[in-house]
Amino acid sequence: MEKLVSLCKRRGFIFQSSEIYGGLEATYDYGPLGVELKNNVKQIWWRDVVTSRADVVGMDAAIFMNPKVWEASGHVEEFHDPLVDCKNCRARFRADHVDTDKPCPRCGIKDWTRPRQFNLMLKTHYGPSEDSSSVIYLRPETAQGIFVNFANAQSTARMKLPFGIAQIGKAFRNEITTGNFLFRSREFEQMEMEYFVRPGESSKWLEYWVEARFDWYKSLGIAENNLRLRQHEKNELAHYAADCYDVEYEFPFGWSELEGIADRGTYDLDQHVSHSGKKMTWFDSKTNEHITPAVVEASAGVDRTVLTVLADAYHEEEVKGEKRVVLRLSPRVAPITAAVFPLVNRGGMPDIAQKIVNDLRGNFAAFFDSGGSIGRRYRRQDEAGTPFGITVDSQTLEDQTVTVRQRDSMQQERVGMDQLTDCLSEKLR
Repeated sequence: MEKLVSLCKRRGFIFQSSEIYGGLEATYDYGPLGVELKNNVKQIWWRDVVTSRADVVGMDAAIFMNPKVWEASGHVEEFHDPLVDCKNCRARFRADHVDTDKPCPRCGIKDWTRPRQFNLMLKTHYGPSEDSSSVIYLRPETAQGIFVNFANAQSTARMKLPFGIAQIGKAFRNEITTGNFLFRSREFEQMEMEYFVRPGESSKWLEYWVEARFDWYKSLGIAENNLRLRQHEKNELAHYAADCYDVEYEFPFGWSELEGIADRGTYDLDQHVSHSGKKMTWFDSKTNEHITPAVVEASAGVDRTVLTVLADAYHEEEVKGEKRVVLRLSPRVAPITAAVFPLVNRGGMPDIAQKIVNDLRGNFAAFFDSGGSIGRRYRRQDEAGTPFGITVDSQTLEDQTVTVRQRDSMQQERVGMDQLTDCLSEKLR
């Protein structure tokens, strides 16, 4: 993880937030390459889950919601973690993550407080006054924005069961313990889809979405042997869930959750009907009945997916007696598809290389690099995860061909400049 964190800063993927002021715990900024990688992940998810399907529509709910939403959803009463404090060094831990029969792992002194419940929702004040009447929560999940808009989305999109509503957005949780780079932070982004089904069909659709979501991570180029499915035990199910599976990845710090796929039953819509007094049903014109749908939820973390893609792609190898660090990113998510290099900065080579970049940008993410030796430029792009390097050299001036180098194999071939788009398209299939 330390090597990955170092590479992320060195190549412009991830920076410590507010670093010049000492940073802020577990808060990160995405740099030039990181934001492209993150956007690629989100765009692929949106295309695969929403726009390529006829049964899922999208929306974008506000971060601020009426506090009554969180009372109805159960978050005010149920969204807690048990915590303990070390009385000596004042370090705080989740009670289920530390053995209070042993000394504090920070200071080595055994002097603990009793476990107490800690609500994970972040509070702020809404409006100019700061009193109890202005207290509001930053949403701890994006799902409730979908549930409270169920009737609006269903009627305007004219959807029939089964159908889904999806969104991508920020969420906030006042986590007791953060860490492991992007894995656990207090500000994060979610990709969530709520799939509404007839109550008796939950199990069938849960099985469908568990398989579909597991396969999705493989489509990002993540090695299948580093992925697994884990069904929740009954005693660890959330208060709303009848069943749940996690897609997990084996990080350097162990197996941890990437995405949860849960059978939420009719809990959420029932709760909002009860608290709001508004109708939350779908009318079946064939049977002439109003149905409260059950829900199968697929909830993924954008930041965790980015971390997984980076961790899985990171490789070190020895080439001609030197260490090569390479990110073997799938071309689907790589921030840069092709980097173009003039072998030397004379003889018109930079102009030709820049023209190639301009021509490629209509179809691919292309990058111009003329700084340093060609070997050093290759190494920089290997660390950035760029699948292809294109070099303009003296032969280019003679026959209009360039060298195309593949990142993983380092094999090279000559390709005509006018054939580059077709060549890259073929390799990316």
